[in-house]
Amino acid sequence: MFAKSFVAAALLATTSVCVAVSTTTQDTKAAAAQTAAPAAKQGTIVQTAKDAGQFNTLCELVAAAGLVDTLNSAGPFTVFAPTDAAFAKLPPETVAALKKDPKALAAILTYHVVPGKKDAAEVVKMKEIMTVEGQPIMITIVDGKVMLNKSATVVKTDVGASNGVIHVIDTVIMPPAKKADAKSTDMPGMGSGSKN
Repeated sequence: MFAKSFVAAALLATTSVCVAVSTTTQDTKAAAAQTAAPAAKQGTIVQTAKDAGQFNTLCELVAAAGLVDTLNSAGPFTVFAPTDAAFAKLPPETVAALKKDPKALAAILTYHVVPGKKDAAEVVKMKEIMTVEGQPIMITIVDGKVMLNKSATVVKTDVGASNGVIHVIDTVIMPPAKKADAKSTDMPGMGSGSKN
């Protein structure tokens, strides 16, 4: 009688241990899954550019032009983003003048923005792409590299953001001068299309 009770108790204890181990394993897996679940949330185009550390001038000018809210909106947008080195190619007086002229600055910056999300595979198939500014960017392939308006080279592609994609370029591109603006500005290609 004692032997049977002992065996029954031993079996019960073993079963409890197995259940406990199984439950602990499941709890550990669940905890690990919860820990892994909150993956790094993608920031907006503006936040992604800030975090990258090589678009400080662009971010400063986007703020000066009053475009932060636009580029933080749902979009989606494709941005051909000039690096700090790209802006450094411009004469300092040009950048200073643009900071004082939000309208002209907005025209240049929106010339770097395309409505919709266009990844690199799509861009390379196009001959031109229409910008938010209202004029197209010419796209050519030279020695295997994507060129914009035959002046800027795309140096990095498909930087993801929550509201679009960024393609990094090494030169600031200027929108073609509009006839109405040619008379109203002494900085070619920096007008916004309005008559004075």
